[in-house]
Amino acid sequence: AVGAADQGMGERTIPALDLNWVDTRNKKAQMKLEKLDNDLKNYKSNSIKESIRRGHDDLGDHFLDSGDLANALKCYSRARDYCTSGKHVVSMCVNVIKVSVYLQNWSHVISYVNKALATPDLNDGNLKSTEHLTMVTRLKCAGGLADLMTRKYSAAAKQFLGASLDHCECPDLVSPNNVAIYGGLTALATFDRSELHKQVISSAQFKLFLELEPQLREVLQCFYDSRYGQCLKLLEDMKDNLLLDIYLAPHINTLFSMIRNRGLVQYFSPYSSADLNKMANSFNTSVSGLENELMKLILDGSIQGRIDSHNKVLLAQDVDQRSHTFSKAVEMAELYQRRARMLVLRSAVLRANISVKCPARDQQDHNNYSNGAN
Repeated sequence: AVGAADQGMGERTIPALDLNWVDTRNKKAQMKLEKLDNDLKNYKSNSIKESIRRGHDDLGDHFLDSGDLANALKCYSRARDYCTSGKHVVSMCVNVIKVSVYLQNWSHVISYVNKALATPDLNDGNLKSTEHLTMVTRLKCAGGLADLMTRKYSAAAKQFLGASLDHCECPDLVSPNNVAIYGGLTALATFDRSELHKQVISSAQFKLFLELEPQLREVLQCFYDSRYGQCLKLLEDMKDNLLLDIYLAPHINTLFSMIRNRGLVQYFSPYSSADLNKMANSFNTSVSGLENELMKLILDGSIQGRIDSHNKVLLAQDVDQRSHTFSKAVEMAELYQRRARMLVLRSAVLRANISVKCPARDQQDHNNYSNGAN
């Protein structure tokens, strides 16, 4: 049976390159390019901004279809000078963002996402409600993707959490499943326990995305319930599939490490001491491996404690509460004293009538008084 299968595989041949088809497609693309170029020249001679903008967009679309991303970006960017409304500006930004994602120019993506979100028409809700939400979701997804690729995981999580499932219509960027995975993993790696519950697990909006990825939803719930062993096991089961994601693959090891470290910190946070044997069982690792992990967390200040290697116990660092309270009281007293001196100084300045007044503000107050009198 294996031999037959091998023979069947061997009979398959790679089809020959059809040069005639390639030449035909290239000629059609060149003819269309010449037509669009002539149309743009005519629009410019008529000096109609709207037509010129559309001409640049059509040229950009053609270059994008032809795979010439650099020229597509130039054409879409040139349309900026001929935008006559906020809606046109947003459309131009979306086109530039799409090509910049393909070019992996993430700083460009972030810049144009911010530009689009700052457009007055988008903020005032002049666009139709569905169209407005679809556009905002698209921009949030693009911004989240750029933040993810530049390793700003907390910012990426907030962007993805702001997306709406009902209006997530950007198959050329990410799918709703991608949004669920990217948002869930980045939030798990960067959010504290209360934020994770409030903004992810209990979020009415993001909960709909998590319905598409039940395994990830289970991971989040296990982490929140402090079932770290089961949580990390489920993540390992998902790892192979996640490594096939072109955007997420370079960040998987970093995110998984951050999630594990956050789990270790949360596990120890309520205790003054913890048994390393029990802790190692909870995190599916050996005691020696756990000691190495804890050592790194202690050195970078994530855990305030020390390891008793002989008794295999992690001890919280002793804090003198009396000294801490005293130093805090002194700090508050100094702050109060400073504020009191500032109030006394201000009252003395006003009493002596030596305060400097702003002429423009005085003139404005005088004009307002005059208008009121009239």
